[in-house]
Amino acid sequence: MKIGDKVSFLSEVGGGRVAGFQGKNIVLVEDEDGFQVPMPLSEVVVVESENYDTGHVVEMKQQAKQQAEEQPEVEPADRPITFRAQPEERKGGEHLSAFLAFVPVDVRELTHTRFETYFINDSNYYMRFTYLSCESGSWTLRHTAEVEPNTKLYLEEFGREDLNHLERVAVQILPYKREKSFMLKPTVDVQMRIDAVKFYKLHTFQANDFFEQPALIYTIVEHDIPVKPLFVDARQLKESLYGRNDQMPREERPLVTPARKEGDPIVVDLHADVILENTNGMTSTDILNYQLDVFRKTLKEHEKQKGQKIVFIHGKGEGVLRRALINDLQYRFKQYTYQDASFQEYSYGATQVTIK
Repeated sequence: MKIGDKVSFLSEVGGGRVAGFQGKNIVLVEDEDGFQVPMPLSEVVVVESENYDTGHVVEMKQQAKQQAEEQPEVEPADRPITFRAQPEERKGGEHLSAFLAFVPVDVRELTHTRFETYFINDSNYYMRFTYLSCESGSWTLRHTAEVEPNTKLYLEEFGREDLNHLERVAVQILPYKREKSFMLKPTVDVQMRIDAVKFYKLHTFQANDFFEQPALIYTIVEHDIPVKPLFVDARQLKESLYGRNDQMPREERPLVTPARKEGDPIVVDLHADVILENTNGMTSTDILNYQLDVFRKTLKEHEKQKGQKIVFIHGKGEGVLRRALINDLQYRFKQYTYQDASFQEYSYGATQVTIK
């Protein structure tokens, strides 16, 4: 279509001669009175004569419609693909295995590089998961998503300045399959400690089956077995070790030795082998936290016994437990007085607290 062509309107009676164009889609049609009418290009058809009577226009519309119907429908190239093939399952993938991976963006510049976090689903199950971090006892959701079987998912990128926020993380997983029956798996709820020091050591980033570059990989669950929790709640630990009936096992040394007579101190032995039956799977920090929990509960139980003396046996060792007790006495229990216990009875390994 060009200027000067005689045209007819498709949606209404009338027509004229092409006088010009506005943009790519509007044509200016000049009628017999000299008025220029803007019309969409799709509503205008070129005619061979100036016959604008109704019958002729209807015939032209029918021809245009027939031509449109004969045109093959072309599927737009940008139409979204809705078909999705089902994920392929692999032999040995019926056991749950999942990992949390930290990958350096540039392992050659380890002192300056940033890091990427990935969730790895190494099983034939779909996994709906949450990834959380904890600071000061308060949890923050960092990512939640569904991961297809035998795939990995990028979660976030972070720098060294963010490592303090990742010291304690948790992953919760709900496994299932789609459009087929499957063996029901228990949900997974795991807390773990991320060692910030490892991000400064090149040898901690190892070759692996999931990435072309070295990565630091933490196991969440492997062969259906979740990793042991690295953070232990003192109450739950005591219940799991002693049973919910609070029946204490037989011990060679009693945890608490009551005062033999009025004025004698109560003696509490905080050695790990006394207050804990088994320390397997516990870190030194876990044990220290449990010892402090026993110390605090003991002071709480006797807070109304004014003048009562309590001796806490902590041993000499490296002095870590003693320093932790003194710190509590200076800030948490500063109303009480304390001193080294009798050297003749306890050597340098005990502290005496007096309830005030």
